[in-house]
Amino acid sequence: MLIAVDAAGGEYAPHEVVKGAIKAAQEYNVDIALVGRRAVLHTLMSRNLNKPNLNIVEASQIIGLQESPIKAVRSKPDSSIVVGVDMVKKGTAAAFVSAGNSGAILSSALFSLEKIEGIERPAIASILNFTSTPLLLIDAGANVNCRPRHLVQFAKLGAIYAEQVLGISSPRVGLLSNGDEETKGNLLVKESHKLLKKTNLNFIGNIEGQDVSRGTADVIVTDGFTGNIVLKALEGLGETLHDLLWQLSPSFTSNRIQGRLLLHMVGLGSWAKKVDYREYGGACLLGINGNVIIAHGRSQAKAIKNAIGLAKQTVERGISQIIREENYE
Repeated sequence: MLIAVDAAGGEYAPHEVVKGAIKAAQEYNVDIALVGRRAVLHTLMSRNLNKPNLNIVEASQIIGLQESPIKAVRSKPDSSIVVGVDMVKKGTAAAFVSAGNSGAILSSALFSLEKIEGIERPAIASILNFTSTPLLLIDAGANVNCRPRHLVQFAKLGAIYAEQVLGISSPRVGLLSNGDEETKGNLLVKESHKLLKKTNLNFIGNIEGQDVSRGTADVIVTDGFTGNIVLKALEGLGETLHDLLWQLSPSFTSNRIQGRLLLHMVGLGSWAKKVDYREYGGACLLGINGNVIIAHGRSQAKAIKNAIGLAKQTVERGISQIIREENYE
């Protein structure tokens, strides 16, 4: 299995991406192709160039995080994102991992890999881990404006992923709303609720914001606008908790390590870890003909390594093929 990794994407590229890729190659026993400027990567990988499971694929252009996605994809055919996605299309890579411009990743995937037949809108499925069993948030940012039938498709995609990758039998599907009553929610939620009740999914009805961290549902369905806000709010909470851990440690004891251990014992440390995006690495773009993992733009080595691990799982479980076999009408 060869996984293509965008070595030019993200705020900490290429240094942290290279470090994460090297760790992933060692830990997950996968072949990795770092996509980016060969001269730069050759220097960074000087001690690892002879390793058989690490190689470099030249991509002379870079799409910045602030660039217009569609325009950038069309004007930069030799960018690391376009080249990496094209490797998946050609079959030279089983998956592509990038912490770069998420809009450009989505656009490139749609242009090159195209949507699976029957899927109207691909969606980003983000793994969260608050309880002993991980849960899935879908859509986490691909589709700002949605129709009820799109949310039904998101629910089906999420249920497949939760069952095949997270190992959850008959995953509980919850629709994010401002109340658990069937009558609550905006027009999109109300109409989506009616459609979801008619499916063969294990639909448990509406769930509220506080249910996200309680494990009430295994798959949380919402539009990309709401989902992205929820995801970033949780990421912000995780960063705040980590900062608090660092600030409070000295006040408990002169030994910072002992102070951090004490905070972990009272539960604050475990919560910080649970909402830390570095722990789950990335989110899978579902509904396209290929495996694409979108990592956080501020991913460092640990997050990149875990994103590659997620890519490996997605490939091993044959998610794209299973999704293609489903009926979305």
